[in-house]
Amino acid sequence: MDSYLEMLPLNGIAKYTGTQPKDTLPFAGYPRQHPSEKNKLLLVYDPLGPVPTLMEFKLDDVLFVEDVPSAVTEEGEGIPLVKLWVRRGAHGVILEPFEVNDEIRERF
Repeated sequence: MDSYLEMLPLNGIAKYTGTQPKDTLPFAGYPRQHPSEKNKLLLVYDPLGPVPTLMEFKLDDVLFVEDVPSAVTEEGEGIPLVKLWVRRGAHGVILEPFEVNDEIRERF
């Protein structure tokens, strides 16, 4: 994670150990730099679960980062995981795949 964070403009993200920071919520997963917006990051939430979820956060809303043990695939490949402590009330985006043949269901 340290090498990943070195690639990002950190904007005040601090490495964290301890109890839950005030006014934050944790999200654990595999982090990736956003491909086109340098002020955002992508997080693959639950990367080895049955339905991994891709989330997007603004870097300014990520207050702390915590290393967690890496996950290992059935093939023995290690996946570096982190816990991001995101500001309560911040807006994130969940990117959800769908098949083009499917009808988009109403969300409201």
